[in-house]
Amino acid sequence: MNSDTNLKEVTVKGVFMVNIVGRSVPAVMLEDEEGSLMPIHIGNSEALSINSVLRNETMPRPMTHDLIVTMLERLGTKVERVLIDEKIDNIYYARLRLDRDGTSIEFDARPSDCIAMALRQNAPILIDRKIFTDDSINKENFQLSRSADDFE
Repeated sequence: MNSDTNLKEVTVKGVFMVNIVGRSVPAVMLEDEEGSLMPIHIGNSEALSINSVLRNETMPRPMTHDLIVTMLERLGTKVERVLIDEKIDNIYYARLRLDRDGTSIEFDARPSDCIAMALRQNAPILIDRKIFTDDSINKENFQLSRSADDFE
């Protein structure tokens, strides 16, 4: 577990399709206050969920993340923050911290699920500084990615 001094807050730049070994896969792009970018590869449904909230789109039926956030709200609970603080064998690990009446509860979760829920409640997304520094990409490489605005 990292202390808060080892964490940096990031925002979500967007969901993009990136070419990995000749195959196009979705990635959520995180951005720090200096404009450095870090991709996290995600699944198709998570890409759609994150992209829809970034575009302020409401689906005809609630998506899984919408349902979970609605359930949390009705139970008097909110997403306090997301912590992406481990990477083992090229897999990122995250914790979703919830708050209910001043009591914090943490859950192990995939970063993509955490990000989708944090965006829906405007909760901060924090990442381990070393992970972000080690895995951030230069903007020239980012230009080669294409936006997933029409991702379906």
